[in-house]
Amino acid sequence: MTVDDSVDEPGWDVDPEDEISAVVEYTGHLLKRRRETVGMSVPQFAHAAGYSEDQIRKIERGARIPRTEFLDKADEVLRAGGFISAMKPEMEQARYPKKVRDLAKLEEQATQLESYGNHNLHGLLQTREYAKALFELRQPALSEDKVEREVAGRLARHSIFERDPAPALSFVLEEVTLRRPIGSTMVMQRQLEHLLEVAQLRNVTIQVMPTAHGGHAGMDGKIQVLRFRDGTAVGQSEGAFASRLVSDPKELQILELRYGMIRAQALTPRESLAFTEQVLGET
Repeated sequence: MTVDDSVDEPGWDVDPEDEISAVVEYTGHLLKRRRETVGMSVPQFAHAAGYSEDQIRKIERGARIPRTEFLDKADEVLRAGGFISAMKPEMEQARYPKKVRDLAKLEEQATQLESYGNHNLHGLLQTREYAKALFELRQPALSEDKVEREVAGRLARHSIFERDPAPALSFVLEEVTLRRPIGSTMVMQRQLEHLLEVAQLRNVTIQVMPTAHGGHAGMDGKIQVLRFRDGTAVGQSEGAFASRLVSDPKELQILELRYGMIRAQALTPRESLAFTEQVLGET
């Protein structure tokens, strides 16, 4: 295998407008300084690490976010004693788009999440294959690198299910989100199976809004409310307050009222489980 035939790209392109770009640039500077200290040229380092020279130069000038495995390899090749590997937590965060990092921070702090979706399944409920199929539908088309970065960011948010104490998570899904074929038949089957698995968690409530129920309180668009330990909350709705994030108690009360009505108009959790199983059987 030649250097240019390396099996893995060492990272993702960085957005120069993103605030995280400064950390990425600093990491590249550390890498370059260590490489020069041990007397290795870029070609020598690229060959030893198993990556292309072009990718190494991009990382060193801060134009590429290095993967954690690349940092470990660089630390080993450059005999940095863990100095380069120590940047892994920062680079792990940097790999995700800014909007995902911001959302993940809110979800990490939330003790309660309420979400109504009318278009696609909520990101916390998506399998890797379903999420990838969605991002591949974006227009203008995303590069393969961008798709993978978006998918990685979405899946990283799934750590919310591993938190202790576990947050209370409530989802109301439109029937169309269960039936719309995203990706292949196998992708949808696995996605529905995943929903059934998540619905078994004691801190998760999933309800379905059947199309046959007609109009309801969620016709203005999706709604999400996050509550925190200190009693504060934030919410957002496509059909209220210009879709901006709100924290004012009076505005939140409106979103909570709508969500409460949506839950009351949807199938119960038990009925929703049976409904999802029926859709899976028809897939």
